[in-house]
Amino acid sequence: MAQPDSQELGEATTAIHAQPDSKTRRYDRQLRLWAASGQSALESSRTLVIGATATATSILKNLVLPGIGHFTLLDPKSVSPADAGNNFFLNGYSSIGKNRAEEAVPLLTELNDSVDGKASTKDIDELLRTDEGREWIKSFTLVIAHNLGKDTIETLSKLLWDGLANPPLLVVRSAGFLADFYIQFHEQCIIEPHSETFPSLRLTRPFPALAEWAKSTDYDAIDPTDHAHIPFPIILVKETEKWKAEHNGELPKKYADKQSFKSQIRDLQKKMDEENFEEAEAQSWRISTEVPAPSDIQSLFALSPLSSSADSQSASTASNTVFHALLQTLKLFVESPDGPGCLPLTSTLPDVHTDTESYVKLQKMYKEQAAKEAALFKDILKKTYPDTPLDDSMVDLFVKNTHHVKVLRGRRWGVWEEDKNAIASSFGPAPAATATHLALSSLANLQAQGIEITAEALQAGVVSQLPPNAELPSALDDAIGELVRSPTADLPNTAAFLGGMIAQEAIKMITKQYVPVNGYCVIDLVESWTGIVGAP
Repeated sequence: MAQPDSQELGEATTAIHAQPDSKTRRYDRQLRLWAASGQSALESSRTLVIGATATATSILKNLVLPGIGHFTLLDPKSVSPADAGNNFFLNGYSSIGKNRAEEAVPLLTELNDSVDGKASTKDIDELLRTDEGREWIKSFTLVIAHNLGKDTIETLSKLLWDGLANPPLLVVRSAGFLADFYIQFHEQCIIEPHSETFPSLRLTRPFPALAEWAKSTDYDAIDPTDHAHIPFPIILVKETEKWKAEHNGELPKKYADKQSFKSQIRDLQKKMDEENFEEAEAQSWRISTEVPAPSDIQSLFALSPLSSSADSQSASTASNTVFHALLQTLKLFVESPDGPGCLPLTSTLPDVHTDTESYVKLQKMYKEQAAKEAALFKDILKKTYPDTPLDDSMVDLFVKNTHHVKVLRGRRWGVWEEDKNAIASSFGPAPAATATHLALSSLANLQAQGIEITAEALQAGVVSQLPPNAELPSALDDAIGELVRSPTADLPNTAAFLGGMIAQEAIKMITKQYVPVNGYCVIDLVESWTGIVGAP
């Protein structure tokens, strides 16, 4: 027997399913964050971590637990007494004298037996000097490096930047309670940024079924109980059409008009406690903010795909190629005379104060219209890109998230520091973060040259990175003081904080979900703040 429409809501909340398998039980909480598609991306990823430091192993801990597919920990160094004292993934003093990577990997893989972990005692500088070594580095999904020498980082960053198919590079620097990190990538196309804002409900451009429901609603003919359960989208559609009829087709845009529109809604209440009308008044901001396509989405329509002859057919860039095809199809959808003249409708509804029958009716109405517009989108896509291999589930996901998709363009590590005026101008909005970043850069330069770390040397290094007569913020003294105190300290509490924060950014890059940091993220655990500088 066919199920009644009202069963749809119940099935979503009360249906009894078979017992989840062990994998689902293990990853239950994170599957709620990035779903099966994100978990699949994690499990197929291969991560190279350079340096078996306390910070590096803490990052790996937070990647192993959610189930990355494979990691290689690269480090030729032996465990020192300092390492044994600050790295929880070593066997204490019994590890002293043994290779750091080989000692840490067994303890890391104990955290999750589904993760493949390997230790390598090779030297990164030697790998960068050979074709075989360079190709091996480029074979990973993501490369993470902690406290590598300045010259090594520059060579590594240039290698990975020279090709769209090369993996992103996550550079981490820390000393004492200060740190910064930077994600080097060409382009990050994000279909699921998991925005907390709801997309348009199509209140000013109602589709036929929604417009008909609003038009047929007679406030005076409805009994008080039903009157208190009219969904707010219906109220807003009806009142918007009334307003437009009385104001030459214009929407309420000025402050006085918006207040008048709210008053118009309030006057419809028959009782003081009709929450649906209060909700309609609270949601009236949607009327003046609905546009065919938000400005940030419109700017993506003019974005040309990155391309190079060497990488045009690579597997690594295939998803971005498809993404740009979807983006151009979206532009054609908005412009299509057969479409609604705006972005596709999503079937997702916010909480609505109404009865179950009305909510299910409204939900079904949005779902059916969303399906029609998704079919039109796919038809345009097929005609425009007949030879592009497309995954139907990816297309559905894109259509569902068209109001929130994002494209980030990055730049090579170290490029920002080449513009002294840009660095100086960053003192205005972010004096402490800029000063701390420059102090860490100065520390790396001194260490590369083998110069003793003193306050004077660090300040001179900062000044050399700035244009003449640049005014230094007072926060620089605090940063320099901390670096002089602990220029090489890899503290366990700093490592733990960075481990969680950087693993989170790594997961964003691997799953292509949520929005990663684009620029240098600076961390000060003395004052407990973070800041972003050098964003493209």
